[in-house]
Amino acid sequence: MPDILLIAIIFIFGIVLGSFLNVLIYRIPKGENVAFPASKCQSCQTPLKWWHNIPILSWLLLKGECYFCNEKISMQYPLIEFITGLIAVLLYVKLGLVWYLPFVFVTFALLLALVMIDFKYMAIPDSLNLLALALAIIGPNMIDSLQYALMAAGGLALLRYYLSYFLNKEAMGEGDIIVAGTMGALLGFPHFFYALFLSAILAMIPSLLAKDKAVPFVPFLAIATFIVYLFDTQFETLAQWIMYG
Repeated sequence: MPDILLIAIIFIFGIVLGSFLNVLIYRIPKGENVAFPASKCQSCQTPLKWWHNIPILSWLLLKGECYFCNEKISMQYPLIEFITGLIAVLLYVKLGLVWYLPFVFVTFALLLALVMIDFKYMAIPDSLNLLALALAIIGPNMIDSLQYALMAAGGLALLRYYLSYFLNKEAMGEGDIIVAGTMGALLGFPHFFYALFLSAILAMIPSLLAKDKAVPFVPFLAIATFIVYLFDTQFETLAQWIMYG
């Protein structure tokens, strides 16, 4: 199969999953069933036809409006679908067509859902978080991945307890610890520390701009994890240069 055709198929698979991610992002924080009832317009509550749910294409054909009431449809929907498709393609380019590619892809897709939920609600659902962690462990070296997950989560949990004690307030959420486990399973060591350091850098400016307002940290952990996963060898080279010149 020509590589460009395979990439197109992987992208389509990605945007289809991205469409389902939109359902998870909308329904799970509200405690709604993710399978039933069928999708409906959030404004007029009219059930949508199948052709209203074609990823990206339906939003473009409908010009970003509901077919029934003409209310605007958030650009979040096609954007999440496109990003999920892009994640699928980038992971394929990185890993090739290996048996564990779907597990890595779904893990990062779930992290994307967590990013959106955390931005909106300042909370992350355990159901998605724990599923991402379980899938992150599945790979060519599952015993090692499990060990890295436990070490990363355990280390961050210990740090949380110490910081909370000395600051006399909650230093980080329990959800962050589960995400750290996912990071450890995906990246191993020392790449986990590269991602942790990068996430702190990424969060610095938003934290300064927010001043007294809380800033969700999971989005920066997830973004940093994806970057380090894709460019692991480059980060190794950079770390060697920093340490040894």
